Amino acid sequence: MACTHLAEAGTVEPQSTEGCQDCLAAGHRDWVHLRLCLSCGRVGCCDSSPAKHASAHYRATEHPVIKSFQPGEDWRWCYADEQLG
Repeated sequence: MACTHLAEAGTVEPQSTEGCQDCLAAGHRDWVHLRLCLSCGRVGCCDSSPAKHASAHYRATEHPVIKSFQPGEDWRWCYADEQLG
C-alpha cells in the first residue's frame, strides 16, 4: 500500500535548533538522535532516546511524518503507515 502521507509532507521550519524541545524544557540533554515533525516543526528525540518524544508527539497529535534532524541524513518516516520514505 502506498503511503500518501509521505508524498504530501512538505517542509517546515524547525521550532528549535538546540535539540529536543521536551528534553530541553525538562532540563535534559540525553537524546540520541533528533526528529522533525513535518506537520508543525516540533523537534523531538528518537525512540532510541530515553524519553522517545518524537513518537509521543505523534501519539498526541497524529502528525504522521517525521524527518531525520541529524546532519547528513535525509529520510522520512510515516508513523501512520509505518513506511520509510
